[in-house]
Formats: sequence, C-alpha cells, structure tokens
Amino acid sequence: MRVKDNIAIDIRKVSEPDLKEFIQSKGQPGYRAKQIIEWIRHKGATDFDQMTNLPKDLREILKAEFTFLPIQIDHVQKSKDGTIKTRFVLHDGYYIEAVLIPSVADKRYTICVSSQVGCSLTCSFCATGQMKMQRGLDAAEIVDQYRLVNDQCRTHFNAELTNVVFMGMGEPLLNYNNVMEAIHWLTDQRGIAMPPRRITISTAGIAKLILRLADEPIRVNLALSLHAADDEKRNSIMPINETNNLEVLMRALRYFYEKNKRRISYEYIAFDQFNTSSKDALNLVKLCHPFPVLVNIIEYNPVEGVSFTKAGSEAIDRFARILLKHRVNVTVRKSRGKDIDAACGQLANKG
Repeated sequence: MRVKDNIAIDIRKVSEPDLKEFIQSKGQPGYRAKQIIEWIRHKGATDFDQMTNLPKDLREILKAEFTFLPIQIDHVQKSKDGTIKTRFVLHDGYYIEAVLIPSVADKRYTICVSSQVGCSLTCSFCATGQMKMQRGLDAAEIVDQYRLVNDQCRTHFNAELTNVVFMGMGEPLLNYNNVMEAIHWLTDQRGIAMPPRRITISTAGIAKLILRLADEPIRVNLALSLHAADDEKRNSIMPINETNNLEVLMRALRYFYEKNKRRISYEYIAFDQFNTSSKDALNLVKLCHPFPVLVNIIEYNPVEGVSFTKAGSEAIDRFARILLKHRVNVTVRKSRGKDIDAACGQLANKG
C-alpha cells in the first residue's frame, strides 16, 4: 500500500489526473478515474466495495494501493437552545470540532466547520488560539464534517444543512488550498451542490490571501474578525494585525468587494471596558463606508484562563445606536451553544 509519513494514502486526496495515470499504469481504462471521483465526491463513498460499477479486479487494486481515512464522531453535545457540537477524531489521533446551529423558524441550518487542528494566530480572547497549531485539515476532512453533521441535521430537524461557515477551529486562509478544494467539492453541482452564496469564510485578516480569494471563480462570502477598529487595540488582542494592519486590510477588502460585489461582514465581539466606547464606534464607522458592510456585534463568551468579560447590554445598545445613526448596517447577535462551549471563540476540544 502507498504510504506517506508512515500513513496509508487516502484516495480522496489523489487528483483525477494522477488517479487516471495510476489506473492506466495498471492496464485499466482511464475513464475509470472519473467514475471513482464520482463515487467519492458525488456519492460520499468511503469503501471501495461501494463502487459497484467498477470491476472487482480494479477494486482489489485500489484496496491494495490506497485507503480511506474518514473522520470519526468522538463525542456529541446538545445545547438547551438546540445547537449541537460534535468532536471528531482524525486518523492520526487529533481532534477537531464542528457545530450545527439550527434556526428552525426561518429554516436555516448552519454548520460551523473547522479548517485546522489548533491555530497559529494566538488571538488573546479565543480558546482555539490557546492551542498549539498541529496541522491543516485536508479537503476530505472538511467535507466529512459537512456530511456527518448533515446526517445529524436530518435526524434532529428533518432538514438539510443550508449554510456553511468556516468559523470553527483554525484560520481558513492559512489552509488556503485545502479550504478551496473543499469549497469546490461542496459546490459541485453533481454532488452536494451547496450554492456559493451560502458559504462564508471568516478570517482574522491575511491581506494577500484575501486578494487571492477575490480572484477565485467561486464567489463565496467573506467575514472579517475585526473586534477592534484601531490598530493599537487590535494589535493588543490579535497579533496578526501587526503585519496586516487596518489600512492594508481595508485595501484588500475593497478589492474583494469590487471583484465580487458581495457585502462584507465584520465580526465584532463586544468586550467590557475595551471596544464599545463612542470613540470605538466612530472608528468603526470609518471602516464601514468605503464599501457595503454588515457589522455583527457578538457578545463575548467566557474562555477559561482569559480575563476578558462581556460588555453589558446597555453598552452594546449604545454602541449599536451610534453605528445606526451613521447609516451602518448592524445586528446584535445572541450567542448559541454557550452551555456546551460551542459559541464563538470557545472551540477547544474540551468535550
């Protein structure tokens, strides 16, 4: 069996051209590669014997050379508000988490997927940021989260997932190739067929990769984890800002908007006595007018070992009113799944 780093190669990581070359080297017709890809990407196969239109001798060749390394459900928690958090174990023993966020009233069912094991950005308010960065997830591991959580959605809500947000563990743009491959997989009309407008990538702000994303043929939504509207404050909580400051980020976001014509979201966690003053609001207004923006104000969710506390409702309301007065689109978002550590910034494989 083919191995890399002492691990058998997951056939789902093999490109169609490479698979075609391999199959032809074994005396099999090249069109079989397309059939295999269809089984994997369109039908979700995780076993060679499921590929019933392949001859048995080819299936045996594939078994001898490749394997499947799907993620496995390790632990599931359900919040009193209906949110479901699932911890998955990967083939190499690492853990990741994904969250199903139901909004039954408007028939919206969102999965928050992880893109990395841990995170390298060390944002001071985030549980994942306190974890050691281990590795990026491959595209199949990202899509596995979708498929398994979609099964949960069918079981609990008799519905299919409607939205995908890359807001779980890790920085999606630092696992760029695998995230984009997963998005191609998710949006393939012959398979899952998720509309790109229902997929959102959330980033802490890597300007050069925002520019790269803007030029992709698949037009997904973009959310910036902003959390402070001046460089001094943002540097103090998000070290990535020291090399991707707000001026640089605004240029990249403007380019993204000009190429995509999609409104950009700012995620803004409201911390007590830190980023909800009138001055903070006016600084934020300046970042909202160069292109259409929706500001999502999010209450802070407690993280063990972190000294931040959430801003009070009066402070949040006052902050939001200033934004509205200056014609900024704003929502005040209630956190979901706090009781199971499934809310924004809380994912840390605690179970």
